Amino acid sequence: MQEKAYKLLALQEKISNREAKDLIDKGCVFSHGKKVVVARALMSDKARFNVIKTKNPQIIFEDDKIIAINKPYAYVSEDLEKKFNAKLLNRLDKETSGVILLCKDEDFRKLCIEEFKKHRVYKSYIAVLDGVLAEEVEVNEPIFTIKAKGGALSKVSKDGLSALSIITPIMMQSKKTLAKIVIQTGRTHQIRVHAKFIKHGVVGDEKYAKISSDRMYLHSYEIKIFDYYFKAELDNSFTKVGFEIKNLDF
Repeated sequence: MQEKAYKLLALQEKISNREAKDLIDKGCVFSHGKKVVVARALMSDKARFNVIKTKNPQIIFEDDKIIAINKPYAYVSEDLEKKFNAKLLNRLDKETSGVILLCKDEDFRKLCIEEFKKHRVYKSYIAVLDGVLAEEVEVNEPIFTIKAKGGALSKVSKDGLSALSIITPIMMQSKKTLAKIVIQTGRTHQIRVHAKFIKHGVVGDEKYAKISSDRMYLHSYEIKIFDYYFKAELDNSFTKVGFEIKNLDF
């Protein structure tokens, strides 16, 4: 017998069909070691599921103008606005964890947006890349993005907008590289597209790199804007792929 994945999950976890569908859409559900990506996919009624619980976002810093949040994996950026009653200044993909900013003051938000537009905001990420990257790589390749109802899709193309990523290896383990990535632009899916372009896709990036894992190993690590500096430490999930991150300063 077969049944839709979200209905089977709802029965197993004793939750509503809607809650089950949301968990699958967030990328939190696995079966037999593989992520369940289509909530309405037919599966055997004997299928068993492993659900990764979404953590709560943590406040890194807050004053009367800005809130810096450490966003967990699988948490939708837009949901932070309602939770903290403030407007997003930048966005992260649902699959990306790390520092994200919200503004409480609209005038200050406009000033910040101008800083982003003029590429005067420092942004660094930590990622686990497939394969061994032996030396720093500067990827200066334009990115073209098509946006549709099903989501955005980006690619390297001469018809795209300028995009620069500086990828620096930190350590290697089991044919994977822990890398720090500084981006001077903020194109849609920029790091994921550039990493794939140099044939070192982000581990867990099923859309571009086609690499399955328990999560996408991409983390927004630092943001510097005006006199503010924010850093979101890596969580322990990075140790699952073989990297000892405790007490490391990138």
